[in-house]
Amino acid sequence: MDLNAVKSSYARWAPVYDKTFGAITEGGRKRAVAHVNTRGGSVLEVGVGTGLSLEHYDPAITIAGIDFSDEMLAKARQKVARRGLDNVSSLRQMDARHLDFPDDSFDTVVAMHIVSVVPEPERVMAEMARVCKPGGQIVITNHFAREKGVMAVIERLMAPFEKALGWHSDFSLTRVTGEPSLQIVTKRPIPPLGMMTFLVLEKAPAA
Repeated sequence: MDLNAVKSSYARWAPVYDKTFGAITEGGRKRAVAHVNTRGGSVLEVGVGTGLSLEHYDPAITIAGIDFSDEMLAKARQKVARRGLDNVSSLRQMDARHLDFPDDSFDTVVAMHIVSVVPEPERVMAEMARVCKPGGQIVITNHFAREKGVMAVIERLMAPFEKALGWHSDFSLTRVTGEPSLQIVTKRPIPPLGMMTFLVLEKAPAA
């Protein structure tokens, strides 16, 4: 998707995001954060949005969040201030294709429901792998296109409306699994109705 289209879409969604798409994805988001909480350490959340996940992280975990949408980040900063989330170290406006962090910075990188809306998802995956420590994990929740069945047809029909929706309905799993330094360790369906996927990729340990 075009970056300006993404920014425009999420500017429209920001005021109602928590009660619409945020509510739909709550189950998967909590599951992803629960997995991260078992690991501890430092976390980068790519596409932190309005900060819906931030209060669910273990307070011992240090979290940095980035998003391209200033409107979404404003909502996230309000949550952090209101709830006293001292473990959130920074919330920064940033293009996920050009992460302004050194190599091997984070124990875990999280991307919840964003890999199908960013431009050049393969480049975003490469950047997330770069800033993830060797032996660390990338945790993704997202909708991926079905290969067959009624849902596959519906997803293809919705594809022309992706700019208005801010969501790429026929996004293929293969677009996030090609990074050579990453290996899939977990892949399973999650709510609602198994439409989303919980995906964990592990970065190869240092030689």
